[in-house]
Amino acid sequence: MSTDFDVAAPGIGLPEGDEAGVHVGLWRRAYDNVRTGNLGILPIVIGLAFIVVFFSFKATNFFTADNFNNIIVQMTGVTMLAFGVVFVLLLGEIDLSIGYLSGIAALTVAEFQLPGSGHEYPALVAIAIAVGICAFIGGVQGAVVALVGVPSFVVTLAGLLIWQGVILQVLEVKGVIVIESQWINDTAVYFFTSTAGWIIAAVVTGIYAIGTLGSILGKRRAGVAIRSPLIVAAKVVGVAVATFGTVAVSNHANVPNGLPLAGVLVVIFLIGLTFLAKRTPFGRHVYAVGGNAEGARRAGINVARIRIVVFMISGAMSGLGGIVLAARLNSVDLNAGGGTLLIDAIAAAVIGGTSLFGGRGSVAGTIIGVLIPATLASGFVIIGVDPDPGLKDVIRDWCVGYFDALHPYSLGGAPLNMMMEEGQERIQATFRDNYTRLAEIKAKYDPDNVFHVNQNIKPAG
Repeated sequence: MSTDFDVAAPGIGLPEGDEAGVHVGLWRRAYDNVRTGNLGILPIVIGLAFIVVFFSFKATNFFTADNFNNIIVQMTGVTMLAFGVVFVLLLGEIDLSIGYLSGIAALTVAEFQLPGSGHEYPALVAIAIAVGICAFIGGVQGAVVALVGVPSFVVTLAGLLIWQGVILQVLEVKGVIVIESQWINDTAVYFFTSTAGWIIAAVVTGIYAIGTLGSILGKRRAGVAIRSPLIVAAKVVGVAVATFGTVAVSNHANVPNGLPLAGVLVVIFLIGLTFLAKRTPFGRHVYAVGGNAEGARRAGINVARIRIVVFMISGAMSGLGGIVLAARLNSVDLNAGGGTLLIDAIAAAVIGGTSLFGGRGSVAGTIIGVLIPATLASGFVIIGVDPDPGLKDVIRDWCVGYFDALHPYSLGGAPLNMMMEEGQERIQATFRDNYTRLAEIKAKYDPDNVFHVNQNIKPAG
């Protein structure tokens, strides 16, 4: 199935969106997709719908405009980190330092806006310095990976420990730094007026429509086959419905009212990074290196430069995410960048369709990946349940294990039996790894054994 969320690059292929389309009937294409197991992110979308329906019945204030705005603001910080780590994963690398890099950005922006500190700067300058420092750190780590040859896991794990130590050292005495700059805090707490929201929706829809039209005209001039006009029109209409619908819901919120600036920032970077990944030589080189690094090198691509720039992008996006997360709290403390932030960002990218092995994925799919944990967290809070951390880990591991197992075949047209044979083995392995934790959680929350746990996934012995 040809979607904007799944991009394949075996060898030095182009992103799937740029490949020549084949004029096949919609029903025939749908049948082939089901037959080959090529479902894309459809299972996750269905799962998200079930989550929304479930919590809507459990709590009357879940399916409301106020909670809708809250989820947008809540997911923005993690989304920024996930946007950056997508590029790293496309190379088949990993960046474990993004969590505490975001903490470094939060600490930096808090220090450089602090009144009476002797190094107080305007808010925008402080933000630029913080993001620049994180981009530089990412570049240094990327250089060690690309030029020295140290595995990215080792380099970024060292970075995680180093930057965590820096945060603890600086804040050990101060404890908490309050962010007093309204400009910085507005990145998470500012809401546009109703009129401004409609204008933003029109601009976003117009940009997408113009970009789509430009792509069609470019393919026409190049003599490349174009997808079905019906599919193209449906995508434009879908974007229009999503943007104007988002603004309509946000404008109906009570307190605060209007479209959140945080959501607009997500859209801005979604558009920019999607364009970078799919419509520029650099983006094509990223897919090429992730698909086959040696082949890309033989084709004349500077593999080391691509790796360094990608780690810089990851660092910069971590910095932006850290600033938004700090702005939500109006402060920075010893926990900045910690907790489950790292695993949430990586899981969001993988659930959104990005392969852990490189060469396939997209920025846009990350939105769906972030929505799952954000919606679950909001729902649990509203119904007054504090889920066991182990349960959240199990859910996250199963989601990641499912997509890591099945998603490799979402574009390759592999027979369904082959997909299920290998995919089921990998999913079962994930279940077995989590069986002990799941059993403990079940004993805690289900002492009457209402729900049955499949004993076939119990580890041997």
